[in-house]
Amino acid sequence: MPDHLPDESAAGSEASPLLLVINRFDDEFGEYHRFVPDGSHRLAYLTTPDAVAPLDRAGAVETVVVPDLRYETLLPQARRLTEQYGPLAGIVGVSEFDLLTAAQLRQALAVPGWSTDYVLRFRDKAVMKDWVRRAGVRAPRYLELGPGADAAAVAEQLGLPLILKPRDGAASRGVRLVATREELAGELAGIAADGEYEAEEYVDGAIHHVDGIRTKGQFHFATVSAYVNTCLEYTRGAPLGSVLLDPGEERGELLGFAADCLDALELWDGPFHLELIVRPSGQPVFLEVGIRPGGAGVPFLHRDLFGIDLFAEAFRTSLGLDPLTEAADPLALPGAGGWLIFPEPTPWPQRLTARPSLVGTVPEVYAEALPEPGHVFDGEGGYDHAGGRFLLRGADRAAVERAVHTAIDGYRMDVEPAGGAEADGR
Repeated sequence: MPDHLPDESAAGSEASPLLLVINRFDDEFGEYHRFVPDGSHRLAYLTTPDAVAPLDRAGAVETVVVPDLRYETLLPQARRLTEQYGPLAGIVGVSEFDLLTAAQLRQALAVPGWSTDYVLRFRDKAVMKDWVRRAGVRAPRYLELGPGADAAAVAEQLGLPLILKPRDGAASRGVRLVATREELAGELAGIAADGEYEAEEYVDGAIHHVDGIRTKGQFHFATVSAYVNTCLEYTRGAPLGSVLLDPGEERGELLGFAADCLDALELWDGPFHLELIVRPSGQPVFLEVGIRPGGAGVPFLHRDLFGIDLFAEAFRTSLGLDPLTEAADPLALPGAGGWLIFPEPTPWPQRLTARPSLVGTVPEVYAEALPEPGHVFDGEGGYDHAGGRFLLRGADRAAVERAVHTAIDGYRMDVEPAGGAEADGR
């Protein structure tokens, strides 16, 4: 049963519009009260038990702890909150995994905001590519895969190698790079039981990400970064990082291409984390986009280098509220920095016995978040609770990129199987 925590509403706020927040964050991203600093709105929370700590329970009308964040679990509680405290002015879930649930709740309760069809443009990889390609923007060819998909036909249409992806996946979970027809046939047999997938042509090139906020169809704030390694390689045990591009022609061209992609998807107001591939020829190709802030080190680096809280602005713009920060010209934006994360060592479970600090060792590393010795890696850490996260800043992109590689060479996790015998792992 849900646990209704004893909250005390802020005095004098009864007449303020009420916002319902779906929360799964256990860190500063769950401090939603910071996102409405003027007290213009009342907040009610639906949260998992492990994500209560950052919530401002004293200032909320109510905090409801639920066992999970499925639509079926949240709908009765959302109805009750509406009956008890009045109609909702908005429902928001900033996490990738809560976007569609929030839209479903809005539809059920007749609350204004993004519809389920609109959110699906940014959750369903086949739908988003269809919108982008129909607008004439470069994107990979793709096929929706259902039961009985034929390996020979898929390979004939898309070529080999190709990529298999869950249509609603995130953080490269379940993504496969397939090189042969035999391998493809085996993967397709497994996919039939796993859910909805798509196949897309493999596009060779360097992967970049564009992060920011849009208001009224324009960039309120945006940066362009180049990945060091790839998200797919991270799932296979390689460190993942990225480095901000310097001001110049390349950044301008990629920002323009990103704007074309967002226009195609009709993202006029809201956050985005967009990934694209730059072919060896220099031609950009759309990869995918989320209507939420980037993960890993993205929000921390933007806060530290540019003073912008991407989660705060995502929260506000998704509700139709004005941003808290002034608009910045993305073409002229200064700042050189990057981030680096290490995956959890395998095979799981592994217990950490030792690891170094890189602050003071690699000059460009200005902050780090490291697991403590004794921590057990179980494969559930993802990007947020990884084997180590480092934030870097330097003179320019080249300096930061060199520092990222120095950090990759200099960081090591010593681990032992959680069951007992010692082992070393990376």
